[in-house]
Amino acid sequence: MNKIILQFGLLVFFFSIIYFAQKGFELEKVLLNSFAVFIIITVMLSLMTIGLIKAINKNTSEKYNHYTDELAGNNNE
Repeated sequence: MNKIILQFGLLVFFFSIIYFAQKGFELEKVLLNSFAVFIIITVMLSLMTIGLIKAINKNTSEKYNHYTDELAGNNNE
């Protein structure tokens, strides 16, 4: 999953280089802006992925506990 996020971040990095270069910025400003976009996109996607995985794990754990209780005959409803 991390490899996919990193590769997507690199894709955005190179697209942002093209975008800022076409705007006519200096080379240093193009690279700095593109690097900032890369860092922001990569961190945001990583945090969203961590949140999604935690939500899936929590949901799976709750379902597992519910089914285990049903099989054991412990219905607390």
